[in-house]
Amino acid sequence: MTTLTFQNEPKALKIAIRSEKLIVDFVDGRTLAVPLEWYPRLAQAGRKEQRNWTLLGKGYAIEWPDLDEHIGVQGLLAGNRSGESRKSFERWLSARPPRR
Repeated sequence: MTTLTFQNEPKALKIAIRSEKLIVDFVDGRTLAVPLEWYPRLAQAGRKEQRNWTLLGKGYAIEWPDLDEHIGVQGLLAGNRSGESRKSFERWLSARPPRR
């Protein structure tokens, strides 16, 4: 089994959601795009909720406070999808107000 190690701690700089992709620009100049379906809460969110993000700890993670979604940058680079269970996601989805 290979363990992912980093010479320099990866840090996010800017986030965008376009064409069903989560796009993350990093401080070192790289850009990563992953399918939005990897993160069901983001995929179900409205545009306003998707745009309301903040960086945690100078970019080590991304938070969407309206969605209670947190994505670690190292996990993104490792190709990790959301670890939320289907049951948890369905409970979250049923508690949300209807989308307009």
